[in-house]
Formats: sequence, C-alpha cells, structure tokens
Amino acid sequence: MEAAKMTKTEILKRYVLLVIGLFFSALGVAVTKRGDLGVSPISSAANVIAERFSFFTLGNWLIVWNCVLIVGQIILLRKKFNPVQLLQIPLSFLFGWFTDFGVWCASFIPVDIYPVRLLMVMAGTVILGFGITLCVIANVVMNSGEAFVKAVSDTIHKNFGNVKIAFDISCVIMAVVLSLIFFDFKIVGTREGTIIAALCTGLVVKFFSKLLHGPATKLLTGSEVQR
Repeated sequence: MEAAKMTKTEILKRYVLLVIGLFFSALGVAVTKRGDLGVSPISSAANVIAERFSFFTLGNWLIVWNCVLIVGQIILLRKKFNPVQLLQIPLSFLFGWFTDFGVWCASFIPVDIYPVRLLMVMAGTVILGFGITLCVIANVVMNSGEAFVKAVSDTIHKNFGNVKIAFDISCVIMAVVLSLIFFDFKIVGTREGTIIAALCTGLVVKFFSKLLHGPATKLLTGSEVQR
C-alpha cells in the first residue's frame, strides 16, 4: 500500500504496529540468546562478536550490523535507494535497545538444564516470528536485513526467496568463521538453536500471518480486506 493513499491516522497506526513488531522481534532474539544455543541467522554474526568483544552489548552490535546492511543497500541501489528507507537507522537503534532490554528481562530465567535451554530457543523463535509478522503487516519500512536482501535481489535480478536463503546461510557461515578466528578454532554462539530458528521462523510467520492479517488490517484501515 502506498503512503500517499493512507490517511495520517493509518500511517501513525502502521508505525506504532511496526515499533511493537520490532519490540517482539528483539525480545525473541533475546529469549533465544538466553538459551545459549545460538540465535537467528541474521543475528548470529553480531552474537559471536558480542561474545568476543563484550565492551558492546549484543544490542549495540546489532545496531552496528544493521547500519552496515543499510550502507550496503545504498551502495547497491545508489540513486534507486529511496530516502524514506533511512528510517531504518532509528529503527535499528530501537531494535538494539529493545534487544538489550529483552536480554536483561530474560536474564532472570534459570537455564541450568538443556531442555529448558531448548525451550527458550523455541519460545524465542515463536516470539521472533510474531514480531516479524507484525512488521510485515505494518507494511511501511522494511527492516534492514530484509531490505538488504531485496536490494541484492533487485540488483542481480534473482528471486527474493532464493537470495534470502543464500543470505541466511552466508550469515551463519560468517558467524562460524568469526567464532573459529576469535575462539581458537572453537564454535561459539552458533549451535542447534540457530538451525531451529532458521527452519522454524518462516513457519511461525506463515502461521501468524494467516491468523492476524484480517483483524490487523481491519484495525489499521477500518475495513476488512478481501483475500
């Protein structure tokens, strides 16, 4: 939906929904992080760097990573880069701050046994998927990861889904390589939790999209969308 066709009230509602979606997405990353079995692919490199360089929090490293992806979009798209997408910068800061808040909240949850840690990964994946769904429904500004994938797919004229898969795999490979470099050839911060998040997040998003698309659209626009 084009912004020009929206009322100011609808635009405001959509940005509020986007911020709520970012909060839940960040909370999902934080809860998964608490399980200490790895995080989602797109956050995996920042997670490894945060393990090695603790003078920045995970949230701060995620801000840096998201800004790198924004710069990547500008380099790829050049004049085709839409200035409104610069809103990704403050949203990236929000995501980082929300992540650190979520990490603090999750720090009180005991994770002494493996089944609980695995449960944290699954719970975090569900929360992350819910947050992503809200961001997609808001349909205003893409998060930097998805926007970077779209920039790549538009530049090389390849299917978005295929580029997304390649991007996620590349993020995991980068995280593993960084871990081997930083931790004397040990894999830290990227484990089975990363695989679970990679395989299940899309399914969770699909489930919540079917469940929430109609009610959320009615709330945003004041009318049902015919599907």
